[in-house]
Amino acid sequence: MDFFTLEFLSALITIIFIDLVLAGDNAIVIGLAARNLPQNQQKKVVILGTIGAVGIRIVATVFVVWLLKVPWLLLAGGLLLIWIAYKLLVEDGDHDVNAAKSLWAAVWTIVVADASMGFDNVIAVAGAAEGEFILVILGLIISVPIIVWGSTLFIKVIDRYPVIIYFGSGILAYTAAKMITDEPKLVHFFENNASLKWTLVAVIVIGVVAIGKLVNVSKEKKRAQLKGSK
Repeated sequence: MDFFTLEFLSALITIIFIDLVLAGDNAIVIGLAARNLPQNQQKKVVILGTIGAVGIRIVATVFVVWLLKVPWLLLAGGLLLIWIAYKLLVEDGDHDVNAAKSLWAAVWTIVVADASMGFDNVIAVAGAAEGEFILVILGLIISVPIIVWGSTLFIKVIDRYPVIIYFGSGILAYTAAKMITDEPKLVHFFENNASLKWTLVAVIVIGVVAIGKLVNVSKEKKRAQLKGSK
């Protein structure tokens, strides 16, 4: 994939958007871990914790990019990413992160929590990178400053305009569909059946978003009924 081609730039933009859509956990983890520290230490915790978390995430994503070249694992990753795209829409996002009492304890909390919760991001970015390690690194370099200093603002924007989450879930679902159709063991089949390929992509994207919407509407009705019964 050549630099500055439409294919490269669109893949890079997709990775950046995925990082941003899935950045809510980063902001929440950082805020919860650092909330009991003095204000002059909180900035250091944000910087050091993010550096550690991103370092681990780069290594993990590069490893997964390499791993997805193994036969059938691209298909498995695509199926897993469909579930991740669905969860993005319907999960309530509860987090159980204790506030740390020292700077390095807070940094450690952020790194460990991000590593345990960042699997969805790793799979999504690895799939969108299509085997290009440079895309993974560039995407994170561009996304990290936005995540660190703008993630709380981004969360507020998402709360105000929930359609962003549906758009992000659609992108994840599209990435998942691409991973499935690009599986080396299946790619020849889809290359010879372009209409089937794009029908499958459409079914996956529309299916994930539609089912997520139905589940959310059902949840809202149940909450309204519970409030009405009190």
